[in-house]
Amino acid sequence: MIWNDEFETLPREAIEALQLKRLKRTLERVYATVPFYRENFRQAGVTPEALKSLDDLRRFPFTLKQDMRDNYPYGLFAAPLDQIVRIHASSGTTGKPTVVGYTRRDIETWAELMARSFGAAGAHRGDVIHNAYGYGLFTGGLGAHYGAEKLGASVIPMSGGNTKKQIMIMQDFGSTVLTCTPSYSLYLAEAAAEEGFDIRQCKLRVGIFGAEPWSEEIRREIEEKLNIKAIDIYGLSEILGPGVGIECVEAQNGLHIWEDHFIPEIIDPDTGEVMPPGELGELVITTITKEGIPMIRYRTRDITRLISEPCVCGRTHVRLERMSGRSDDMLIIRGVNVFPSQIESVLVKIEGVEPHYQLIVGREDNLDTLEVLVEVNEKTFSDEVKVMQELSTRIRKEIKDLLGVTCKIRLVEPKSIARSEGKAQRVIDQRPR
Repeated sequence: MIWNDEFETLPREAIEALQLKRLKRTLERVYATVPFYRENFRQAGVTPEALKSLDDLRRFPFTLKQDMRDNYPYGLFAAPLDQIVRIHASSGTTGKPTVVGYTRRDIETWAELMARSFGAAGAHRGDVIHNAYGYGLFTGGLGAHYGAEKLGASVIPMSGGNTKKQIMIMQDFGSTVLTCTPSYSLYLAEAAAEEGFDIRQCKLRVGIFGAEPWSEEIRREIEEKLNIKAIDIYGLSEILGPGVGIECVEAQNGLHIWEDHFIPEIIDPDTGEVMPPGELGELVITTITKEGIPMIRYRTRDITRLISEPCVCGRTHVRLERMSGRSDDMLIIRGVNVFPSQIESVLVKIEGVEPHYQLIVGREDNLDTLEVLVEVNEKTFSDEVKVMQELSTRIRKEIKDLLGVTCKIRLVEPKSIARSEGKAQRVIDQRPR
């Protein structure tokens, strides 16, 4: 369902004209109101007047997550606090949290883009949306909530946790759309089975999953175990929250990014140079309608490429290829670049293995080591030692063949790897700093 036909199907020329107009206004605004941007532009030798075309955006400096921490809490806000109606923040697990503020118009924009996103996923006014994203400082819960209400659907504000109750509510309330992380959806299916209930008997038909990278193999597993269409949604708190981009249910081939509000670029993560169309690199996003905390060329660290070919759904906005990982999640093991998603793609193809794993990175004798903890299913775990050894050998060989990295495989019993109601912790890096 196209929620906003006027903007979702704009011709390319109209999109770019609107982007240029809004970008000029945004650059002028941050230059006038945010000392950080004024100084950042000065050091790069540019002013808002340097922007004559969209291509000139590459002349402006990047904004980094560290810049947000350095200006904690309100230093990047372009609106005074008396115009900020909501404040969200990241968890801050690697330092001070990143803080974002929303004006009333920002909240309305967010709800509009989430309503578009729900519509693209196939949700509609008659749906019952079971929202298991966390509420609170995390943007996921409230972002999805306001979008569901804007759509006109009935929203159940479950938040995370209390999994048994989640399953009961899903059954009793007739939930038709599920929103949560992909790993939590599999945990819901697993927990329901432990209760003797097949979650496929629910009325669920669509799942909208984000907040962590997930592979096509995991998508197929989710769709099979929950009997739903699994849709990938993209967002990050620094830019908006959920609703920056989403797959359409018609194609499930790339995520439409709402270009009337965001300008995406793909850069080489090492050099910072803008990549040619279609090339794989790091996603950079500039917001062009945000009032509370606009972002100019924000480095997301997400690895993807832009898909400019027309989509069968009729939406004209460029698409992002599904994220293959993050440049800051990339592990370098003895000189080899390794993304957790690459190891996941090996594991999910192997019979007897569950979609739950962890990578333990260490160092012995000045050499990096990689140990992969892999959950196996009940039947495989109870098999003879020889079967387990053969399975371990096969996994190690397939990872070596794909990545050129030798790793240790530790097969662990079912349900022994901690489950998360939020983002799954895939990597434990024990190397000395």
